[in-house]
Order: sequence, then structure tokens, then C-alpha cells
Amino acid sequence: MDYKIMRMLCMFDLPVETEEERRAYRIFRKNLMQEGFVMMQYSVYVRVYPSREYANRLENRIKKFIPREGNVRLLCVTEKQYSDMKLLVGSPSIAETVLGTERLIIL
Repeated sequence: MDYKIMRMLCMFDLPVETEEERRAYRIFRKNLMQEGFVMMQYSVYVRVYPSREYANRLENRIKKFIPREGNVRLLCVTEKQYSDMKLLVGSPSIAETVLGTERLIIL
């Protein structure tokens, strides 16, 4: 099961010097969260997805709302690769701890 579930990391570096750039940043971040991404650390968001085909559709949706300026990168890894990541300083965020590999949480 660890090899079927995958994670998409969205890493971005966007300019925020002008009001227009800050607005584009806020809209991008809001849209990422609406797509199910959670913040792993500043400018690094992660989302669980079930298949490569789903990742392709997700990538196409993200392309529709990326800002014109800056850098946005997507990296897809298996759940096994993600779980092998070493946390050298700090602790996992609450969202990482609560979500795990689940896509739906009922409160």
C-alpha cells in the first residue's frame, strides 16, 4: 500500500514586494489549500493523492492559478520515499501528524 499512495510537494518562491505581488501570493496559497495541500514548512506544501493520473489532473489545475512571476515546483514521491525523509530540527506540523496518508477527515 505504501507504494500506491503518493505525495505531491509544491515548493514555491514568489515575489512579495508590491501589493499586486502580495495579492498574487495570497491567491496562489489559498488555491493550493483549496486543492487539499497543507503547509509542511514555509513555501512548501504537500498533498496525498491516489494515482499518477490524479497527479496529472492536479498539476493541470495548479497551472491554471500559478502567478506570472516567481518559481513554482512540483515533486511527486511515493509514500515510502516520503516516510524516509529525515527531520533534523523541529517537529512535524499538527497537520502532518493528524493527516498521515488520509485524504478525508471527519471531525
